[in-house]
Amino acid sequence: MRAFILLLMLASLAGCASRTTTTTEVASEVPMAQQTPQADGRARAKIHADLGMLYFGNRQVGTAIEEARAAVDADPGYALAYNLYGLIHSYLNEPQQARQNFDKALRLAPQDPQINNDYGLFLCQQGEERQAIRMFMAAVKNPLYTTPTKPYTNAGLCALRLGDDAAAADYFNKAFLEDGRNGQAVFHLADISYRRGNLYQARKHIGELHRMMDPNAASLWLALRIEHRLGNREEEASLGSQLRRKFAGTPEYQALMQGRYD
Repeated sequence: MRAFILLLMLASLAGCASRTTTTTEVASEVPMAQQTPQADGRARAKIHADLGMLYFGNRQVGTAIEEARAAVDADPGYALAYNLYGLIHSYLNEPQQARQNFDKALRLAPQDPQINNDYGLFLCQQGEERQAIRMFMAAVKNPLYTTPTKPYTNAGLCALRLGDDAAAADYFNKAFLEDGRNGQAVFHLADISYRRGNLYQARKHIGELHRMMDPNAASLWLALRIEHRLGNREEEASLGSQLRRKFAGTPEYQALMQGRYD
């Protein structure tokens, strides 16, 4: 559960007139994390919530809770403070408390993309994949959200849990289009292609992945299985040697030793 919490380019403007918005409308689209608070209480709440997210990211959960509490004390209406509480309770495997806080965050800021993405992750973790995907798609609708690759990736992971490879591949492709350095999306595109028997496409994706990052046990094992199916014994042996040298203690290497390619 804790490991789970570790996720198409926007169309060109059809015309200036069709996209004209008032200042108020534009401001309402700005995600809370990107807003500059005017009121003192809101400003202090944002500082504490931002700090809490940093501590949470470093797994300093106790300090993150203190910052979330301070954020709520400074401004009980600050949605991202409750979102932080939701993430913490989810990490602590306290789903009821997590859901209560995510619900409150969403009531306070129903269109906020960060809240929709984070709540969606929780719901997918709880086996509510279809609702989670709807929330991920709500997140990507905001044109001012700076990291739409995250909810697209998360939607792909949720679709995989549903056994829907076609939808998952579509989401991962969109995640990659939003961020060409999204290695998680590329890995899953390679894996889906491999399982579908599209071996040359799988090889292309895994090659892209290894050009952007150092191979890990999972990516080496996938690359090896691709070459095994293609009958490229020389490359298969080279990848097996890398797997043995770098990741001898992993389940992937054990599968290689036992000849369990699928």
